[in-house]
Amino acid sequence: MEFSAKQIAAFIQGEIIGDENATVHTFAKIEEGMPGAISFLSNPKYTPYIYETQSSIVLVNKDFTPEHEIKATLIKVDNAYESLAKLLNLYEMSKPKKQGIDSLAFVAPSAKIGENVYIGAFAYIGENTVIGDNTQIYPHTFVGDGVKIGNSCLLYSNVNVYHDCRIGNECILHSGAVIGADGFGFAPTPNGYDKIPQIGIVILEDKVDIGANTCVDRATMGATVVHSGVKLDNLIQIAHNDEIGSHTVMAAQAGIAGSTKIGEWCMIGGQVGIAGHSKIGDKVGLGAQSGVPGDIKSGSQLIGTPPMELKQYFKASVAQRSLPDMQKELRNLRKEVEELKQLLNK
Repeated sequence: MEFSAKQIAAFIQGEIIGDENATVHTFAKIEEGMPGAISFLSNPKYTPYIYETQSSIVLVNKDFTPEHEIKATLIKVDNAYESLAKLLNLYEMSKPKKQGIDSLAFVAPSAKIGENVYIGAFAYIGENTVIGDNTQIYPHTFVGDGVKIGNSCLLYSNVNVYHDCRIGNECILHSGAVIGADGFGFAPTPNGYDKIPQIGIVILEDKVDIGANTCVDRATMGATVVHSGVKLDNLIQIAHNDEIGSHTVMAAQAGIAGSTKIGEWCMIGGQVGIAGHSKIGDKVGLGAQSGVPGDIKSGSQLIGTPPMELKQYFKASVAQRSLPDMQKELRNLRKEVEELKQLLNK
């Protein structure tokens, strides 16, 4: 498919600088631009590339002022990155979607399958499971008994959704994601550890994205809940009875221990660990590798173990690098003090 600068500008409400009839049929990074491609510039670090890019169209922020001649047609918008996301979504939606149930898939007789659903080869759909309209389930995915999946969801290959879990509308689960495995519950005894049955479920609300090999454990009782709009990266652990607030995002390898409540619009960096039974407020930011032992109030922006405010953390990091010199200086001062004492005692 091919789109003109005029069509694109109308869709994203942008202002054209250059040839409104310039056309594109693909996307490219600005530093790898090619004729017929559309690129974007939002990070000032990449500004030099705009003067040499071969892309036909470049999205830029409205406050961008070129210092040299630019060959490409520019489309000025309020936010180039957001506008690119809109165009990528439009491109993705325009792709033809698979439909139909492969002859090699297993669908239980009691399962209810919506309209325009795709179920790939060797996928398994359990008893009394409900699959909503326009949902796509790729090969080798397991959907257990009693599961309910909403409309327009996408489950890639090798996803596992255990029995009775609930998935809302427009959710995306990437390969290897496991929804509803047992929470880590064991009772210590003189002979070892007795397993505590995990009889709860997992609820994913609408527009939740689950990354590859990310696990959301079922509750001991009740539900582990991931609220609407949450985006989880790859290799994340959400433990039993956790509650993740709407529109919170987490980077790879974060681990949330059991019975923790995380508020809305939080940003959790990579390899962050949060202790169990903690309560994290709304709009909290946690830098990569932060270790959180307890509650955090709303609006906090923290990093480190235990986490501290960003300014304080970076000051402490600078001081830490100076510790060897400070130790040497302290030894010299102690030596001088001892020498002074000896002089005074004579």
